[in-house]
Amino acid sequence: MRAKYAPAVLVAALLVATGLSFLYVESLKLEPSPIRGTRVTKVFSPVCHCDKTKARISFRVGKPDAVSVSIVDAAGRDVRDLAFSRTVTTRPGAFLWNGRDNQGAVVRDGLYRPRVRLDLLEKTFVLPNPIQVDTKAPRVTVFSVAPRVISPDGDHRADRVDVTFRVDQKAQASLLVAGVQRVLGRPGRLQGQLRWYGVIDGKPAVARTFDLAVEAVDAAGNRSHPAAAGSVRIRYVEIGRQTFRVRAGGKLVVPVSADAVGVTWRLAGRHGSGAPPILRLRAPASPGAYALYVIARGHAARARVTVVP
Repeated sequence: MRAKYAPAVLVAALLVATGLSFLYVESLKLEPSPIRGTRVTKVFSPVCHCDKTKARISFRVGKPDAVSVSIVDAAGRDVRDLAFSRTVTTRPGAFLWNGRDNQGAVVRDGLYRPRVRLDLLEKTFVLPNPIQVDTKAPRVTVFSVAPRVISPDGDHRADRVDVTFRVDQKAQASLLVAGVQRVLGRPGRLQGQLRWYGVIDGKPAVARTFDLAVEAVDAAGNRSHPAAAGSVRIRYVEIGRQTFRVRAGGKLVVPVSADAVGVTWRLAGRHGSGAPPILRLRAPASPGAYALYVIARGHAARARVTVVP
């Protein structure tokens, strides 16, 4: 009789044991973790000379304890000891890692994780939050810069310069104008275009030539070397020559460079208008030295006109 029901009893016992194991596992899942509120820096560079030279590891514990914190590599080997049996309360505690090992050398690029030992609880946890050490600076390549002459006078004609670039890793690029950052691109880009409207501190820049360069900063804070992008010349209106010599009452041909559709001029008390690239004027009837002004959207260029008999 016993032999007859033995298999059934065994199956029932296994089912009960399985159910108890399941309940135990589920109860463990419901048990709150002794380490809570974990916040860990995702990526940083110990050599960037910026505000991202250290990784921050913060958490709080369910009950006061003595905490030891270390950094382990992808193979689980100890790399750096950050704290030993430090007393912590239920308030958030923070630990900083400068990306160096216990001998003071910068660690290799790669993924690392914080390991936390709760001495009173006698438990060790490797936090699931990876920390990426990245010391490689991005490299920038400039493909095109156009146009090379702009006039930021608000008429929407040649009033900006576009710089097309590519980076060898995802980064945030910026455009340097005369060594100063003037345009900031979107983060996390491999390529794109930086557009400068010729404005400095909220005002159109003065007429002159500006050197351009592109640099990039990656998520870890590594900054590239500036990649030269040549220069751009800001020109509002220019007279092709600084001096003219013409006979009294004769024809005066004035070459003018401007993006404006039309310009105005003033000479010897007279004024008029015309269109680039050539103005044709009548010289003053009396010999002497005169100042010629050509104006385009509030910007003026000046030349000297000498009238001879």
